[in-house]
Amino acid sequence: MILILLLWLSFGSIPLPPQPPIEGQIDRIVVDKSARLMVLYQKGRPVAVWPVALGFAPEGSKEREGDGKTPEGRFRIDRRNPGSAFHLSLGIDYPRPEDRAAAQAAGVSPGGDIFFHGQPNAMPPGFMLPGDWTAGCIALTNDRIETLWRVTPIGTTVEIRP
Repeated sequence: MILILLLWLSFGSIPLPPQPPIEGQIDRIVVDKSARLMVLYQKGRPVAVWPVALGFAPEGSKEREGDGKTPEGRFRIDRRNPGSAFHLSLGIDYPRPEDRAAAQAAGVSPGGDIFFHGQPNAMPPGFMLPGDWTAGCIALTNDRIETLWRVTPIGTTVEIRP
């Protein structure tokens, strides 16, 4: 946490434009890792496109705990954490059985606790730490995670693309 705050104080934060309101629930989230963008879908139509930050080593799919990669593939939102160390968090069902099997074959832990989350709790709304800084999660501004929290039910489909 201290390292993150020092980085923020050193480099500043990136102000982002306000988001349009989203009414009702979404049914799909697509993250494009290479573009650092997340698209929210409602009834098959995109309703929001937001910038995201990824794990500190985002190239490739997550293979083991501590590799700094954000997983790739199809997942579902499976939990909500209002008491996160980051402003709110929505968990995905990583690791899947195939992720566990691949990690076991390699003799490593697949890791876990992959979330969509906001900034560290000390950060102001509307700001985002620069660059890719998470341990494998997908980070948003605090105001955007609040919207995502409001419109995303458990079971929502998540696709994370390379």
